[in-house]
Amino acid sequence: MSINASIKPNPAVRVLAWCAIAFLIAPIPIIILVSFSSAQYLTFPPPGLSLQWYERFLGSSEWVQSIWISLQVAVFSAILTMVLATMAAIPMVRADFGRKSIIYAILLAPMIIPVIITAIAMYFVFAQAGLTGTVLAITIGHTIVVLPIAFVVLSSTLQGLDPRLERAAISLGATPLVAFYKITLPLLAPGILTAGLFAFLTSFDELIIPLFLGGPTTQTLAVRIWNSVVMEIEPTISAVAVFLIGTTVLVMVLAALVSRAFQRKSSSSSHQEASHA
Repeated sequence: MSINASIKPNPAVRVLAWCAIAFLIAPIPIIILVSFSSAQYLTFPPPGLSLQWYERFLGSSEWVQSIWISLQVAVFSAILTMVLATMAAIPMVRADFGRKSIIYAILLAPMIIPVIITAIAMYFVFAQAGLTGTVLAITIGHTIVVLPIAFVVLSSTLQGLDPRLERAAISLGATPLVAFYKITLPLLAPGILTAGLFAFLTSFDELIIPLFLGGPTTQTLAVRIWNSVVMEIEPTISAVAVFLIGTTVLVMVLAALVSRAFQRKSSSSSHQEASHA
């Protein structure tokens, strides 16, 4: 009898898990319902239903500009993170050289150091370069913060790949670059896309970095929400929160579809190779 079959789930643990899930999910339907409120202030339950706060949110040039800036920063940061994390993970996993532990510590440092310390340090660096208040500065800042997460994801993915496949391609006459492009990169693609999606979500929701590196004309959506909550709490925030929830769900669904597509492609390739054999 297998170990998994002999272990019976404890009903108390199952109830506790469902209670924890309900506690985490409960605010979401409340926020969604409040976003359709017809009241002029935050109240629950709402006295009626209305789309006024969505109209105010999507009809405001300031909110739309913040959405556009956040999308720009998140997309550029995700692309830059995928490239840098791939370039860092391959030698750290495949190569054998000294001082590897020190390089690991440097790559993972932004994950350990508090974000506010990183933001203050980058502010002084970009202020001297005259880049504060630009999309470029925020993009670089977000890339530095999310790079360790992408590096860990790609390192774990790369460790699960068999390096003998690439060596076999090289032994059959392929150059190392062609072997990497034809063999390693397609197998590593799911990890790269997963790292990019994580980087996108983290960058889209990051607040501390754009607070220090942004400016009056480069306020991301997170900064705009922060300023709106600090100065005046209005139901528009609930509509913005629903937009953020929808964006997160959309990205996660996209990640699941991409992962399933890669799994189907790999399984079909395996079946074809088996049939040819």
